Amino acid sequence: MTVSYVTSAALAQHTDTVTPAIPASFTAGQLAVLQVVSGHSLDPVPSTPSGWTLAGSFSGGGGTFGLNTGPRRLTFFVRQLMAGDTAPTTAIPSGSSGSMIGARIITLARTAGTGWRWAASFGQDAVSHTAFAAACSTALTFKTGDFCVLGYAWPTQTVSTTARAATASGITFNTATSHLGDAITSGNGARLTNADTSVTAGSGTQAPTVTTTLSAANTGVAGMLRVREASSDISASGQSVFPPRNLVSTTGLTGDDIVTVSLLRQAGSDLDAVRAATGIDVTGQASFLRVDAEQPFGIGVTYSAVLTDVNGNQWTITSASITSTVTSDVVSDAIRGVGAAVKIESPLEWKRDRDATTFNINGRLVVQGKPRSSRSGTITFRTETDDDGDAVNDLLDNATEGTILVRKQVSLPRLDGTYAFTDDTESPNWYDELRWFAVSAVKSDDWPDIMEAAGFTLQDIANNFSTLADIAAFFPTNLLAIAQYDFGP
Repeated sequence: MTVSYVTSAALAQHTDTVTPAIPASFTAGQLAVLQVVSGHSLDPVPSTPSGWTLAGSFSGGGGTFGLNTGPRRLTFFVRQLMAGDTAPTTAIPSGSSGSMIGARIITLARTAGTGWRWAASFGQDAVSHTAFAAACSTALTFKTGDFCVLGYAWPTQTVSTTARAATASGITFNTATSHLGDAITSGNGARLTNADTSVTAGSGTQAPTVTTTLSAANTGVAGMLRVREASSDISASGQSVFPPRNLVSTTGLTGDDIVTVSLLRQAGSDLDAVRAATGIDVTGQASFLRVDAEQPFGIGVTYSAVLTDVNGNQWTITSASITSTVTSDVVSDAIRGVGAAVKIESPLEWKRDRDATTFNINGRLVVQGKPRSSRSGTITFRTETDDDGDAVNDLLDNATEGTILVRKQVSLPRLDGTYAFTDDTESPNWYDELRWFAVSAVKSDDWPDIMEAAGFTLQDIANNFSTLADIAAFFPTNLLAIAQYDFGP
């Protein structure tokens, strides 16, 4: 796995607005790094171009903003390029005396990984001398193979450099390769300089120092954009159990320094949090798994993982679409992972109460009341086998918090959902296995996020049993008993 420098485009400069070109030879999937050097009396961060991400920005160098003197700001924007991308525009406020902005885009390529990950750190050297060393303030994680973009900004247009480099305690960097050294002559002027290096040995979390030797004494700022190939990925797969539920897993988390994970399910335009999967601390964990026992049936859903790394950067990865298919409607308990195949009868009739009082005031009726209630009514469904009928009774006997999950064979938003039930009536036939159930139900809130659905992985089994004989003794009936067992604490 290797990240490499590809090429750069021309410098763009102006007093307030620039539209730097993307290298003409770029290909989709490459990472574009937009390095911006700016100066302004109010020292603003340049605007983020549409579709780009601000990786970091820092101003320093000391002194008062003026011609070839005073602070300058260094900013990195990034974007994974797509076919048809056009030149981005970034700007600082106009009308300030001496304001200036200059920018260049470089492109990077990777040979592997699922995407790009980056983190930035900046520092300054406010002492005017030739041995420039900017001690960056943010600690970055490093490992062998990390690619590092080094950016510099000086107020003097003509200063040149040699021996551009980076250091960090316990980390060995390759000899840096210099790329850019541009004089920005607009306004009060500046210098934009760029190089790259990579980590050849060592690992750890350290704040780097970016250095170089200047041709003349000066002050300025520098930064490091550490770039690596992403290792994190997400997948969703259906469990071969009834009721259907999906296993959603994220992997490669330690390689991307991920510390928290949140999982979301998207069906059409609806985006819902997967229960027990919001803001979960995964520090030091290589993977994260949740069972989604509440997904809709008959329609494609995708899962997204929002990953937060140790530097506070957030990344979103998305699974391929998955569709849970069943041959029936289902009532279930998403917490215990049990349920029954049913046929929901129609029509449905929902009642909504309103706590209201009517007053007759001089022949005029005045109603004072509270908001309308959630819907309630009778859900009628039938089962066609004794096993399914018994499963319904087991569900109603042991429903978590007296709540059941109702879902059509193909999801029906006006029906699907969780319901608290108050009573039920069972009407079996005498001449076959058909039974009708009438359940008095009230639409309820979803189960709280902290409650996990029952589910299992091979690791759960390995953690609890030593031999196949142990498993057979603990689950003497059938394999479905394993799928429905809660291996949680």
